[in-house]
Amino acid sequence: MQQSFINKIGMALAFSLCLCQAANAQDWPDRTIRLIVPFPTGGATDIVARVIANQAAVELGQSIIVDNKTGAGGTIGAAEAVRSKPDGYTLLLSTNSTQAIAPHLYTNLSYQPNEDLTPIAHLGDAASVLLVNPNVPVNSLQELVEYAKENGDELNYASSGTGTIVHLNTELFMHQTGATMSHVPYRGTGQAIADMISGNVHVLIDAIPSGLPYIRSGQLKALATTGQHRNGLTPNLPTFIEAGLPEYESLAWFGLYAPKGVNPDILNKVYDAFQKSIQNPEVRKQLEALGVEPPRSTNTQEFIELVEHDSARWKDVIVQANVPTQ
Repeated sequence: MQQSFINKIGMALAFSLCLCQAANAQDWPDRTIRLIVPFPTGGATDIVARVIANQAAVELGQSIIVDNKTGAGGTIGAAEAVRSKPDGYTLLLSTNSTQAIAPHLYTNLSYQPNEDLTPIAHLGDAASVLLVNPNVPVNSLQELVEYAKENGDELNYASSGTGTIVHLNTELFMHQTGATMSHVPYRGTGQAIADMISGNVHVLIDAIPSGLPYIRSGQLKALATTGQHRNGLTPNLPTFIEAGLPEYESLAWFGLYAPKGVNPDILNKVYDAFQKSIQNPEVRKQLEALGVEPPRSTNTQEFIELVEHDSARWKDVIVQANVPTQ
């Protein structure tokens, strides 16, 4: 008799909890949503986040504020998202760096990307461009490969920091071609580009919009882009694949995540709003101007598989290049 009464109480509590969760999901969102961006204000990820979030806020009928939590390759912001209450009011706009690279680079990472964060949507991809100082006597990718093999001691390449995708893109290039160059890490690529123009460094693989003004002015030479097909901002530039490296492809991706445990109905609302945002013609136009193309994956499961593939790939590059863990 007593056990039966306890069972009934337990069932009643479970039923009440389900009703509460359903009500919460139905009412969500009823206040401002925070979108954590784990990179600095004004950077590519920040700009992309704001463009997409502005329209997603319209779709949801609530404000979305972008909160930049920077440092440690984006892992500080990601960890902040993991610690947040799983109620749908904190989201994370993440990239390869925090989800696919950081687990293999940081030995004391405070979160597990694939366990502590729930993937929601793949929002877009961005190719990079291979830039060289005009004084380097090459005019094609293959010429750079040959020149680097013969003059590797004289060549160096810049990055936005050890272990960043800018660094690993060049390590991947050297691994596939046998070219050798010395690494010069910077805190971001702004100073790196300035030093390239002055001739202090020779090679950089960076986001297309970052290099575009200097390509057009002739201050830097562009040899190839890293995408699967030619980019709309640089239609006359071949891809690495077209230029003779059939296995070279690298895209920075932007993805939306939530802390583990958010109500699935809320996640569906978030997914729908952000999908409508990236499909909005005006948003699409703004993203294309930033070199961001539509996402390769068409649903959450495909996005999960893409991240898993990306993670395995960058792990191999980090090991092969002996990139120091931190």
